[in-house]
Amino acid sequence: QVQLVESGGGLVQAGGSLRLSCAASGRTFSNYAMGWFRQAPGNEREFVAAISWSGGSTYYADSVKGRFTISRDNAKNTMYLQMNSLKPEDTAVYYCAATSGRYYYIYPSLYTYWGQGTQVTVSS
Repeated sequence: QVQLVESGGGLVQAGGSLRLSCAASGRTFSNYAMGWFRQAPGNEREFVAAISWSGGSTYYADSVKGRFTISRDNAKNTMYLQMNSLKPEDTAVYYCAATSGRYYYIYPSLYTYWGQGTQVTVSS
């Protein structure tokens, strides 16, 4: 079992920045590829970014590419999402997720463990 806890969400004006954290406990963090997803009201959960077990490979949704940066610190069992140039359409609950194995996926169904989510609200 892996337990995931997100933090760092909040209310920010358009153009601002936030950094989300995802703290993991349980099994060896470096055994898992990780991802960030988001879900706005009335929408399905969508892929935001993912990172391989070592942090050496990352992948982003087109909608956040160039604005968001995913990273991880395996020594601290923590993953991050630095969000810059935020837009109102980035408003959503953001979830971190872990998938067994060292390589990531963009499909939520392929992730085994999920955090409870953290709300990000971007005002115009």
